[in-house]
Amino acid sequence: MVPTRAASILIIGLLLTASWGVGILGRGYWTPDEPREADIAWRMSWQAERSTPLLAGEPFCEKPPLTYWIAGAAIAAWGDAPWVARLPNVLYALLTTLAIAWIGWLAEGRVAGLTAAAAISTFLLSYQVGIWLATDAPLIAAVAVALLGLYIGFYADRRRERLVGYTLMHGALALGFLCKSAAAWMVPVLGILGLIVWERRWRELWRWELYLGLGVEAAIILPWVAAVAAAPDGAAHLKVFLWNNLAGRFAPVAAPQALQYTQAHRNSPGKYLIELPVYLWPWTLLVAAAVRRAWLRRNASWRHLRLLRFAVATFLPPLLLLSLAATARNIYLAPALPGMALLLGWWVGEFAQGADDWEVRAVRSTAVLMLAGVLVLATALTLLDIDAPQRPLSLWSGIVALAGLAASTVCALHAWRAAAPRTAGAPPTAGATAAGSAPPALVALLIAYCALLIGPASQIYRRVDPWQDLAALGNEIRQNSMGHPLIVFAQDETTRAFIDMYAASNVDWIAGPVTPASTAMLRARLAASPQSLVVVQLPGRHVSGLWRRLEAPKASDDAPPPPAWARELHLSVVSRYGLPNGRRYALLAAAMARP
Repeated sequence: MVPTRAASILIIGLLLTASWGVGILGRGYWTPDEPREADIAWRMSWQAERSTPLLAGEPFCEKPPLTYWIAGAAIAAWGDAPWVARLPNVLYALLTTLAIAWIGWLAEGRVAGLTAAAAISTFLLSYQVGIWLATDAPLIAAVAVALLGLYIGFYADRRRERLVGYTLMHGALALGFLCKSAAAWMVPVLGILGLIVWERRWRELWRWELYLGLGVEAAIILPWVAAVAAAPDGAAHLKVFLWNNLAGRFAPVAAPQALQYTQAHRNSPGKYLIELPVYLWPWTLLVAAAVRRAWLRRNASWRHLRLLRFAVATFLPPLLLLSLAATARNIYLAPALPGMALLLGWWVGEFAQGADDWEVRAVRSTAVLMLAGVLVLATALTLLDIDAPQRPLSLWSGIVALAGLAASTVCALHAWRAAAPRTAGAPPTAGATAAGSAPPALVALLIAYCALLIGPASQIYRRVDPWQDLAALGNEIRQNSMGHPLIVFAQDETTRAFIDMYAASNVDWIAGPVTPASTAMLRARLAASPQSLVVVQLPGRHVSGLWRRLEAPKASDDAPPPPAWARELHLSVVSRYGLPNGRRYALLAAAMARP
C-alpha cells in the first residue's frame, strides 16, 4: 500500500520531529564544545554589552553572536536547563528541512522534495550538527534558505521572481554571517559561480537583481561590526572575528599562539573524501547509486537535469576548497550537505520510474546495514545496563527501546522484500510504486532509521548523560570551596565553561600549559592569597563498572597522585571528582587553607 500525499508528508514530518526532539531536548551538555557554547549563551542572557560573546568573562571572538543572542534569549525566558539553550535548534532544523524540501519540490516535484528533506535531516553529520548546541545548526539553516533563494533567482523567468529569490539569498547570507562569519558565504557563492560556468550563463553576472541584496547584507552586518569596533579592544576583536578565524583556517597567519588554528585539526590529502561515507550514513550506498545514475545520465538535456546540476554545483566546489585548507573538521563540510540531499531527491524521482539491478542492490544493502544498526544499538543498551546495575532501565524505558528496535527490524525486512530484484526479461522496477510516490522500500528504510533514533538511541542518551554531567562536578566544587578564593590552573575551554556556570564566576584563571612560568605565577598567587583553593584536571578517566573490568588497571586508577608541580608547591588533595567514564578533577590546597 502506497501512502497518499498527505499521509507521506505527515509521516515524514512526525518522524523527523520526534528524532530532533530526542537529540535536542533529551540530554545534557556534552563535550566537545557544548559546555563552552552553553557558558557563552548563559552569559549572553545577562551581560550588558552584547556585541562580543564572553567565555568565563573573557572575549570569545571565534564566532559572531547571533547564535548566542537567540540561545541567551531562551535562557533568560525559561531558565538555563540544557534543553532550553538548545530549543532554538528545533527552529533551525525546521528551516533547513523546509528550505531543502522547497528546492526539491520546485525542481522535480513532491517526491524529490520530501526525499531531500528527509536526507538532510538524517545524514549522520547533518543530524549531529542539528542537535548540537553550536553555531553550525543555525549556519546550515541560513545556508539552506540562501540556496532556496539562489535556486529561485537563478532559474526565474520573470524579473520580480529573480529579485525576490536573490534578495532572500542575501538576507539569509547576512544572518549566516552573524552566526559563523563569512563561512556562511562559501556554499552559495561557489554554487552560483559553478552554475554560471557549467551552464555558460555569463549574463547572470551582470544582472542588477543579483547585487541589489548586498544592501540588505550591509544593513544587517555593519551595525554589529560598528558595535564591536566601538567597544574596548574593538579593532583587535574584529581582526580575530574577520581574519584570524577565517584565513587562519586555511593557512598560517601572524597571530598569538592561542589563535594559531592551523596547529589543531590538521588537514590531510583526501580526508573529506575518505570520511564522506561516514558523514552520509545510513544513506551512503544510496548516494553512491545516485552518483552512478547521474554519470549514466550526464548527456541528457540540461533542462531534465536541473536539480542534479544544482546539487553537484553546491557540493563539489566547497568539497574541493575545503580539501585545500590547512585545517579540517567534519562540521566544516556540513553546510555543503544540502547538495547531497538534493542529489538523493533527484535520484529517488528517477528510481521511482524504474530501478536497475545496481540500485536495487544499494537499497537492499542499506536494509542490511539497518539490521546491523539494530544489533549494534541492542548490544550497546545491554552493555550500558550491565555497566550500571544499580540504575536498571525502567519498564517504560525498556518498552521504548524494544519498540524502536522491533519497528526498525520490521521496516528493514520490509524494505528488503519491497526492493526485490527483477526477474530475467522483466522491465526495471522499483516495486509497487504509484505515480508521484516514493518507492515503499525507501519509505520503510526512513521509518527504520528514525525508529532507531527515537527508540534505543533515546535510552542510550539517558545512560551516557551521567558521563557528561559537568553540572554535578561544578556544584560539588562550589560546595567544597565555599568561603575560599578559587584558582583554576591550566584549564581548557570546557573547564572554564563549567566552572564559570556552576562553581564560581569570580575565579582566578591561570592558563596552561604547565610550564615553569605558569607554575611560578601560581606560586605567586598562592603567596598573595594563601587561603585559595586550586582546581586542576587530572589525567585519564574515572572508569565505571563494566569498563573497569575490560580495561587495564592503570586506566581505572581512581586516585592518581597529585601532579609533580603540586607537590613542589606543597599542595595536597582536598577532594577528588570524577564522572563515570569521563573527566576527573581535584581540589588542591596548602595546609593552612584546607577547609
